[in-house]
Amino acid sequence: MEKISAALLLAFTFIALLWANLPFGATYAQFWGTAVDLRIGGTAVEMTFHDLVNDGLMALFFFTVGLEVKREFTIGELTEPGRAVVPVAGALAGLVVPAGIFLLLNPTGENAAVWGAVISTDTAFLVGALAVAGPKSSGRLRVFLLTLAVVDDIGALAAIAVFYTTDLDPVPLLVSVALLALVGLVRFLPAGRGPAYAVLSLATWAALYASGVHPTLAGVAIALLIPVFPPRRGQVERTAELARAFRQSPSPEYAAATARSLKESISINERLQRSYGPYVSFLILPLFALANAGVRLDGETLASAATSRLTWGIIAALVVGKIVGITGAAAMMRALGLGRLAPGLTLARVGGGAALCGIGFTISLFIVELAVEDPALQAQARVGILAASGTAFVLGWAWFRILDRVQPPSSTGRILARPFDPERDHFRGDPAAPLQLIEYGDFECPFCSRATGSIDEVREHFGPRLVYVWRHLPLSRVHPHAEEAARASEAADRQGAFREYAQLLFRRQDHLDSADLIGYAGDLGLDMEQFRDDLQSAPVANRVRDDALDAEFMDLSSTPTFFIGMVRHAGHIDASTLIRELNASSERQQ
Repeated sequence: MEKISAALLLAFTFIALLWANLPFGATYAQFWGTAVDLRIGGTAVEMTFHDLVNDGLMALFFFTVGLEVKREFTIGELTEPGRAVVPVAGALAGLVVPAGIFLLLNPTGENAAVWGAVISTDTAFLVGALAVAGPKSSGRLRVFLLTLAVVDDIGALAAIAVFYTTDLDPVPLLVSVALLALVGLVRFLPAGRGPAYAVLSLATWAALYASGVHPTLAGVAIALLIPVFPPRRGQVERTAELARAFRQSPSPEYAAATARSLKESISINERLQRSYGPYVSFLILPLFALANAGVRLDGETLASAATSRLTWGIIAALVVGKIVGITGAAAMMRALGLGRLAPGLTLARVGGGAALCGIGFTISLFIVELAVEDPALQAQARVGILAASGTAFVLGWAWFRILDRVQPPSSTGRILARPFDPERDHFRGDPAAPLQLIEYGDFECPFCSRATGSIDEVREHFGPRLVYVWRHLPLSRVHPHAEEAARASEAADRQGAFREYAQLLFRRQDHLDSADLIGYAGDLGLDMEQFRDDLQSAPVANRVRDDALDAEFMDLSSTPTFFIGMVRHAGHIDASTLIRELNASSERQQ
């Protein structure tokens, strides 16, 4: 999906450029300048096709951005400050440094107003470019860049609201504030929340449009007021009961009740992201590219751009500023001990990702429209954005190709990415023991279940000389219950029952659906309310994902996979083989 979305953006950009530069290229400006009157009673709004895309449809784009921001700060990556500190610092530097470089080259005049166009990274293009040009096993880098992109989006939206809003009319602005307050109260309606959100959203957009504030910001404001929460366990269980009733007595009433209960177990934030996301990716953003990327690249425009401080300021800010700002901030945070990169995520990889962050397209073109009215300056700015985005992609691609040659990812899989950490890892034995046996496993994998007997024999053989460590590698493609089982074990760990719960999971591998996992917690006498809450919490989900991303970086694709000390074990996993390899490891240490 990400590659397709990026490909569509690229295709419609080329179509816009082609359209604007063909012999009938004048029709490009004529078409998008076609007037459209929206009239309700005696009230009329005069817009063009271009305005409909930039002021109307793009409100949905900013709405989905706002939904993502709200989710990340509520139940996602940004719920734990320690996990986000480095990418957040990188994002802030990636806003400030490019703006500073641009203003050094364009300190005064109308050009200076375009500084906001160089602070934003196009998230859709970034993710697609990473999928195409990025390194092998890029999971850690992708999480880092997505976290960075969320903060980047917040900064860009704040810049639009504060610096690119003029001619405020206070009455419609107050009306929009009152409407937003009503949007915040919709969650308490017993029914009809969907129509209420729709009507109030349209009214808020219209009020902001009338106030002089760019109406697309209505999308962000409304999104931040829409609730987000983990799936509600009680609602899920209620849905299961209704589904059983429907199976026993099929009827329209049971079918409707089951569908309604299932829908309400997922927050409206996530439902709206899933509903609107494809339309934004496959329709609205390509239309935006078609409406805004049509720069006439005739000799006069290119000659003007080639000598324009505006054009070169944008190129330098996006290409150089993003790399220096993001990579420099990450290095500084690590050097000062204020944050650390995830295992396997090196500064070299961050640098490649920072190069791709120079792809500033959607919001950059959007801000150009707001910043300057002179068509010649707009053309120079657009040429700079297109040139910078193309250069950033090529630079990022070359960066990762060279990096993969210098640091082949395949060699990483032979060495443990993250050393044993007794403060974090699940282990049995003395954490100071000279021998370490680390297993990446899956609670639904029958081979992991059988390996537990081998592990017991190995532990008995070495006694206090060995520490055994368990890490999660849920193979969800072949074991559909593995990830939820891993999260359940972590929820049990919150109550000090990881080992007992894990043993239950291995003994009952054929019964790992949601109801079973809840039941096992009851069998162990755990606090059920706390267990249900923890099962759906972001820290528990992130804990499992950390181990899985370690495994992805090391290219682990099967379970169980063992590491003896820091070295990956290859071969049989019976007790005698593991004992022989551990003895060999002990001899090498002496």
